[in-house]
Amino acid sequence: MIFSKPLLDRCISCGYCLPACPTYAMTGEEASSPRGRISLMRALETGELPEDDGTLAEQASFCLGCRACEPVCPAGVEYGNLLEQWRDHQWRGGQRPLQARLLMAAVARPWLLRLPGLVRRHARTAASAGGPSLMLGCAERALFPRVSRAVRTLVRGLAAPPRQGCCGALHAHNGDSAAGERMAKELGKTLPGTIVTTSGGCAAHLAAHLGRPRVREASEFFVEADVLPLGTLSVDGRPARVALQDSCHLRNGLGVWRQPRELIRAVAEYVELPSAAACCGAAGTYSILRPRDSARILAAKIDEIEAAGVDYVVAVNPGCLRQLRAGLRKRRSRVEAVHLAELLVIASKQVRPDRQTDLSESGS
Repeated sequence: MIFSKPLLDRCISCGYCLPACPTYAMTGEEASSPRGRISLMRALETGELPEDDGTLAEQASFCLGCRACEPVCPAGVEYGNLLEQWRDHQWRGGQRPLQARLLMAAVARPWLLRLPGLVRRHARTAASAGGPSLMLGCAERALFPRVSRAVRTLVRGLAAPPRQGCCGALHAHNGDSAAGERMAKELGKTLPGTIVTTSGGCAAHLAAHLGRPRVREASEFFVEADVLPLGTLSVDGRPARVALQDSCHLRNGLGVWRQPRELIRAVAEYVELPSAAACCGAAGTYSILRPRDSARILAAKIDEIEAAGVDYVVAVNPGCLRQLRAGLRKRRSRVEAVHLAELLVIASKQVRPDRQTDLSESGS
C-alpha cells in the first residue's frame, strides 16, 4: 500500500480546490490540480497506471506543495500528507532529484549546519534549561543570519543554542518523510521547551510531529509575548507602506496569518497584496528543482508588489525571503524584502531600549 486509504478516500472530487491551486491556474489542466493529482494517486494505488508513467512523475514534481487546497476543501482532505506519501514512493531510491539529494545530505549533518555560524554570526547562546528556544533554520544560518539576531534583539532571554540540527522539513517534502519525522523528534529533544521558529514551513512540520503546543512561529510568539514596538516606521517623513507575503505552510497548515498583519499594522501602514495568501513560487526546493515554473509564479507576484507602491514586503519564511529578494533585485526595484523580525527591529530603534521584551519579565 502506497497511500493511507482513509486519506485517499476522503476526496469527493468536488472541485473546490481547483481555483486555489497555482499550477492549475498556470495550465488549466485537470492533472495539474489537487483533484487531478489525487485521481493519479488512486490510479497508482490500484495499478491502473504503471509506476514509471510519465504523468505520475511530472505531476509529483510539478506540485508546489503549498497546501492552498486544504483550507477550501469541504471534505477536509489532508493533501500535504498525501503528497508526502506520493513522493516517498515516487522518489525512492535514485528517483529523487539530484539537487534535493545533495541538500538533504547537507542538512542531515549538524556539524555542517554549525559552520556558517563561525563566519556569518547568527544568534548563539547557551542552551535553555526548559524555557523557549529559537530554532536556527538551515538556510537562515548561512543566508540570513540577521534574522535570528533580530529575534534575540526583540526578545531578550530567548535561547539560541548552536548545537541543533535540521527540523527535517526538507526531507519530508522531498520523499523521505520517515527521516523527516526522526529529525523533528531529535530536534525536540535538543530544544526541550517551546520551540520558536522564524520559518513557517518548519513550524508546520514540527507541529505535526511534536504537537502544536510545543511550536510557535515567530509572529505568534511575538504577539503572545507582547513584542509590539511603539511608534511608526517612517520613510521620507511618512508612515512606511508595508506588504506581506504569507508562508503557505504557516497559513494553510497552521492557520497563522492574522498575527504577522497585526504586528505590521502596529508599526506601519499595512497594504494587503491581492495574492498575499498565494504561493510566491519558492516552495522549499521547488525554485531549485523547477526554476522556470517558479519564475513564472514569482513574476506575477513582483508585478503586484510593484503596483502596490510599498516600501517593504515582509516574509515569514526564509525561502520566500530569498525568492522575493531575487525577483525584486532582477527588476531593480526600490522595494526591500525583509523578514518580519527585521522589520520590527528597524521599528524598535524608534523606541526606548527598555521597551524590548525580557522573557523573565513577560512570563513567557
